[in-house]
Amino acid sequence: MAADFAAARLNMVESQVRTNDVTDVRIHDAMRVIPREDFAPSKAFQAYADADLEYAPGRYLLRPREVSKLLQAIKPKAGERALAIAAPYAAAVLEAMGLTVERLDESDLTAVLGANYDVVVVEGAVTKAPQAWTDALALGGRLGVIERENVTAKAALYVRADDGVGRRTLFDAMAPILEGFEPTQSFAF
Repeated sequence: MAADFAAARLNMVESQVRTNDVTDVRIHDAMRVIPREDFAPSKAFQAYADADLEYAPGRYLLRPREVSKLLQAIKPKAGERALAIAAPYAAAVLEAMGLTVERLDESDLTAVLGANYDVVVVEGAVTKAPQAWTDALALGGRLGVIERENVTAKAALYVRADDGVGRRTLFDAMAPILEGFEPTQSFAF
């Protein structure tokens, strides 16, 4: 019996996205049609579960709730230039929303492809966003990332303004740490 991925996509949007205060219908529309199972074909049966989905060693698609809330917070607009860091699904959603997207999914995720991005999004957690990512933002540019130092994590929004880059905590989140961004161990006496 073949899986009904179209129904699973609709169910994902209705039960994991809309119920978590994601009200941007452009995100709903994109997530309803983008085949999430294509990003991890060997785990297609897990593509719409409320779980992080490993698509390559040490790389994960965020849970639908987290990726949709992060995308809504960065307020993407058609025609903007975006950078998707270890974020193939988020990149596809942004493209469906009319953004021009460059992808970075190499071993060195701080080797940013350029600068002046209106939007930067990351699927995976880091302890703190590297300066290379905030340096890549254009004036008014927004970076959405999950920061995690221990068990708990928070989604964060960085915005470049005339006087520098500001940071705001968005919501509690959970995501696997991206390989190479693990917290450093320290001892306290």
